[in-house]
Amino acid sequence: MSSAAEDRLSALDSSLDSILASGSGSEQGQAGSDLFAVVDALDAQPALRRALTDPGTPEEARAGIARSLFEGKIAPAAVELLVAAVRFRWSGGRTFTVALERQAVRAQLRSIGSAGLEETEDELFRFGRLVDSDGALRSTLSDRSAPLGRRQDLVSELLSGKANDATIALARRAVAARQRTFANTIAGYVSLAAAERSRLLATVRVARPLEPGQLERLQQALSRQAGREISVQVIVDAELLGGIRVELGDEVIEGTVAGRLDQARRLFE
Repeated sequence: MSSAAEDRLSALDSSLDSILASGSGSEQGQAGSDLFAVVDALDAQPALRRALTDPGTPEEARAGIARSLFEGKIAPAAVELLVAAVRFRWSGGRTFTVALERQAVRAQLRSIGSAGLEETEDELFRFGRLVDSDGALRSTLSDRSAPLGRRQDLVSELLSGKANDATIALARRAVAARQRTFANTIAGYVSLAAAERSRLLATVRVARPLEPGQLERLQQALSRQAGREISVQVIVDAELLGGIRVELGDEVIEGTVAGRLDQARRLFE
């Protein structure tokens, strides 16, 4: 992602933070739901998407189109965020809708409150791992020839009684991933949940489960290295044989037995 694109996303993040600052949890949740509805409408109507992102149309005119189409039909907070978004210059309609969906997810997560964020992050991560490890389930959820509602209902059935309402709602939404896979979409939601807690997500792969003390020491060490608080999600993978592999943002720390053996094999190829 270019620095200009990162700046736009950061600015839109700040806009959402400001718009939702005084809203209640229910108002924040409604804003998120309405933004998802806007994204769906833009996906279904390319001409509307082009009208809101056309760089040849003055900024104020684009904002006016957004207000005239959506004001009174969606929550005021969602309207304000949409207007803020159309004022930016986007590289394309797809980039624009991805940015809007990011804000919809953030609004939904914000509505949970700090007490439920960690639980939702963990539940989304675990469900994503479940789907990724089950080829039949993964194929079923990604089968675009099957009705979307039926696939979303399957997610609800799998999570009913095992996850909170926010987790189920976001997991259902992830089934509708437009271009990305379900696994990638869920992973993005998990990262956003960690960010809402002002934490950076670290995915740790180990051959055997970590003891609580080991996990705590690892979290502290990664936090010192990153210079900020870390949210650790652990994947147990017996194929690693031993050691640990850490994915922290774009950085990968490889310290597994399997990794070292693979490096050794490559020396003799």
